Amino acid sequence: MIALIDYGAGNLKSVANALDDLQTEYIITNKVEEINSADKIIFPGVGEAASAMNRLIDKNIVKVIKSTSKTLLGICLGMQLLATFSEERNTKCLDIVQSIVKQFDKSKVKVPHMGWNKVEFNYQNKLFTNIKSGEYFYFANSYYLPITEYTIASTNYDVFFSAVINKNNFYGVQFHPEKSGNAGLQILRNFIKLC
Repeated sequence: MIALIDYGAGNLKSVANALDDLQTEYIITNKVEEINSADKIIFPGVGEAASAMNRLIDKNIVKVIKSTSKTLLGICLGMQLLATFSEERNTKCLDIVQSIVKQFDKSKVKVPHMGWNKVEFNYQNKLFTNIKSGEYFYFANSYYLPITEYTIASTNYDVFFSAVINKNNFYGVQFHPEKSGNAGLQILRNFIKLC
């Protein structure tokens, strides 16, 4: 059973539809006991960092995420919130991955970054099973996580940045696997079955 965390931050329905396509059992929830009883956790997100963190605090979900030993996948904003801090409204995040989320330079590129980008694997990982390095995934983001020691795949939009991260049981993808066709579904399938 997958716990799909509902904290009012965006792309729940499209992620749920992808899980339906994969015939995976899941529950959409913001209840601590249901998140804790799940086998794995998906932490989605579209929107703005400060208000998302406030909703996590209001729903008492921060401690659950920070302390979980279950395998967790952060998607888009969900991945960025795993960082220490975001430049978006100077937001203190979950501090699971020690890094600062930065804004793209609007003087150099169009912001938000929207569209298909090539993702290159920095390291092999179970999350990438049956996916080739150089595959394209769909991105929609105004902020990015720089390359860190936890970066396992990267992409480029003016700067190279983290497309996928992994620290212990925590995974994060900056792109939207639920909007990335067969390759995106394979990422979700690998997370569910292998990670």
